[in-house]
Amino acid sequence: MNIAIFGTGYVGLVSGTCFADFGNKVICVDIDKSKINALKKGKVSFYEPGLKELVLRNSKEERLKFTCNAKKAVQNSEIIFICVGTPSKQNGEANLDFVFQVAKDVGLFMNDYKVIVDKSTVPVGTAEKIKRIICKNSKIDFDVVSNPEFLREGAAVKDFQNPDRVVVGSNSEKAKNIMAHLYKSVTRVGRPIMFTDIKTSELIKYVSNAMLATRISFMNEISHLCESTGANIKDVARGVGLDKRIGSRFLQAGPGYGGSCFPKDVKALAQSLEQFGLPSNILRAVDYVNERQKRSLVPKLKKFIPKLECKKIAIWGLSFKPRTSDIRDSPALVVIEQLKNEYADVFAYDPEAMPEAKKYVKGVTYVNNAYEALKDADALMILTEWDQFREPDFELMKQLMRGLIIIDGRNIYNSEPVSKGFKYIGIGR
Repeated sequence: MNIAIFGTGYVGLVSGTCFADFGNKVICVDIDKSKINALKKGKVSFYEPGLKELVLRNSKEERLKFTCNAKKAVQNSEIIFICVGTPSKQNGEANLDFVFQVAKDVGLFMNDYKVIVDKSTVPVGTAEKIKRIICKNSKIDFDVVSNPEFLREGAAVKDFQNPDRVVVGSNSEKAKNIMAHLYKSVTRVGRPIMFTDIKTSELIKYVSNAMLATRISFMNEISHLCESTGANIKDVARGVGLDKRIGSRFLQAGPGYGGSCFPKDVKALAQSLEQFGLPSNILRAVDYVNERQKRSLVPKLKKFIPKLECKKIAIWGLSFKPRTSDIRDSPALVVIEQLKNEYADVFAYDPEAMPEAKKYVKGVTYVNNAYEALKDADALMILTEWDQFREPDFELMKQLMRGLIIIDGRNIYNSEPVSKGFKYIGIGR
């Protein structure tokens, strides 16, 4: 099938590349000429395991192309995916300006029947607004479909090729059949396609992310009780997770959630409830607990070093989670800002996120490897659970560091640091 993808960010590029890998002809559209030129050369602006290889292969085999020409993309495609960003406004509401601009372009350039698929995360009722915008600019028949993405950064290619489910919201039988045909490669591996009405589909994405964020904030809240009573949050999580009604996923306490989805979507869903005159107490609490959790690590450090001025603090991990270069709303950003406000000297290392961090986080010394950050460090703070941090050489660390203090924001160690002579604090233990 011929597919146009509007937006070459995380969702758009992963979706377009994977659709091309299924044998479709895909053209990805973006207004950023430098990004399009880079993609034409096989350069991907963010790290996602396996993605670059797929981009190169499908570009070479001419199933995947990139352009700034919206008209060409619209007119040569049967299905048009809207995969642009929906950043938060100041009040937490989703900003739909980019979505509506794509809808306007589609209406202006459409030359025959199209299925317009909204894959961006949007509030309930957005599809209806897209339809109205297109109708203002075109008299040609079309259908709007909701098809939210459920891609985890660090596992996005796998998630697209082997999803838990594909959700499609459509009020048109014709569009429904077209989407079923598009996703036939997924159904071959036994993954279900769930067809709903459009508004239900739009809401499923927000509710899914808000539910996962709620589990994280709940366990982070309980971690403080564990610290006060002497209980162990890791064992609490394991005991709770063994209950089949609950399960073990998203029960690990840490420095708070981040990334491009959870913070934004929790706020947007709360805002949607309030716009309908409904209370959003739980979601506002989830957001509050998360922001508080991000600020809970530096006070742990100050138990050992009350005055941080001119102290060298090593940071391991900048991305909001491992296997991605994404630093958006990462807890590390909050921690670093706190340390800078205390006039500490911050030395940071991350296997993938440093190029991105250098653009936005100033006043930090970025080093080439984890051990380089430790030289003469007064303390180490672990903020992302990259695998390479899990089994360090503690003896070498003792030789390099001036102060033997570890603040483990991800609970990746148990008793090892203490047995090696370090002062150690984790989360909820």
